[in-house]
Amino acid sequence: MMNSQVTMLKFKYNRARLLFFLKKGLRYPAFFFLTFLLLSLPALSVAQSYDLLLKGGHVIDPRNNIDEPMDVGISDGKIVEVSASLSPAEAETVVDASGLYVTPGLIDLHGHHYHGTEPDAYLSNSFTALPPDGFTFRAGVTTTVDVGGAGWRNFGHFKEQVIDRSRTRVLAFLNIIGSGMKGVIPEEQNNNDMDPKMTALVARQHPEVVGVKIAHYHGHEWGPYERAVEAGERAGVPVMVDFGGASPPLPLEKLLLEVLRPGDIYTHMYGGGGTVHGGRQAVIDEDKELREGMLEARDRGIVFDVGHGGGSFFYPVAIPAFEQGLHPTTISTDLHTGSMNDGMKNMLNVVSKMMDMGMSLGEVIEASTWTPAQVIGREDLGHLSEGAVADVAVFGMREGDFGFVDSRGNLKPGADRKLETELTIREGEVVYDLNGLAASPWDE
Repeated sequence: MMNSQVTMLKFKYNRARLLFFLKKGLRYPAFFFLTFLLLSLPALSVAQSYDLLLKGGHVIDPRNNIDEPMDVGISDGKIVEVSASLSPAEAETVVDASGLYVTPGLIDLHGHHYHGTEPDAYLSNSFTALPPDGFTFRAGVTTTVDVGGAGWRNFGHFKEQVIDRSRTRVLAFLNIIGSGMKGVIPEEQNNNDMDPKMTALVARQHPEVVGVKIAHYHGHEWGPYERAVEAGERAGVPVMVDFGGASPPLPLEKLLLEVLRPGDIYTHMYGGGGTVHGGRQAVIDEDKELREGMLEARDRGIVFDVGHGGGSFFYPVAIPAFEQGLHPTTISTDLHTGSMNDGMKNMLNVVSKMMDMGMSLGEVIEASTWTPAQVIGREDLGHLSEGAVADVAVFGMREGDFGFVDSRGNLKPGADRKLETELTIREGEVVYDLNGLAASPWDE
């Protein structure tokens, strides 16, 4: 419903009230005089229950088991009401969301956002990491997690430079390396800079820290992974592992069944084989069969995360693994300069890619909203409950003939649909509006 229609409804409502009071006033002059004074006060014309009303959209909210057309009322940055029919006359701004999907704002569990100007610093205060706001909202993402860009030594700088300056909600996994992700060699191989006590101490001091990260370790010992887990234990947060680098590769089964805890995260789940960082066992073997222990690891609570990236999503791994039942727990991007224009592109492209592989629309929304919120212990996010922060995404479903590409340039053609972001709302404020759904016509 357009804002002009809402104005007309309010006009008719006020006219009816005026006629009622005029009839009363003919019999009671004092009543007429008081009525005239009250009606002359614009603020009393119609109560505004909502700053923003999303009208007629198909709401998908896995946390609250909603998957049907509903209206969503927003006020003061919060979800006020989700109901089958809310009055547009009570809203300051009405968005006609009919034919569109309304979901919680997406949560990208794996990004790299410690953007800066330090040369040759890989993903820590570097050009390779990306400032979030230019990449999140247009993909329906309202919360992103920087995974390992900063360690305990430089988290304060990362917070000041990125977290505090971004409109996107930026959370973080603290690197077990004190200096963060400044380079695969030698920085991320430095056992002496892996301090679980200091990592946990800084993590406990900052609510933005929601996990611990270890990545790209090339050695054959398990000590670094055990230190990361110790830091996670001390801080009460999960550990994310970007596993691989050793040659020959370390056994994936041992990592998932013996080293990591339930709730810890194995990212790049559909990667494998040789990478720019060394060797990594895929979740399938040479015969395209799932490796021993993969489904057992999933059942014991290991979180399997997509973490697409520029070199960690391969259809020859993903499709056989998916067909044998190893589906993602969470969907994420591994966003950085090396992935943003490659097969990954953005969060919504990865979500659409997983839908094309066989996940339902409800499943991909859950894997990118409520599930990651639970994984990082932020159950205040990822849903549209009354009183929750109004982080909301509105998507259209494009139909046609589409293709998706993996990290090696392999094409999977024949997709018949993909999602497109129409509107993104962060704490009740429209931050992305593709077609002006929340805007007023220029000539009104």
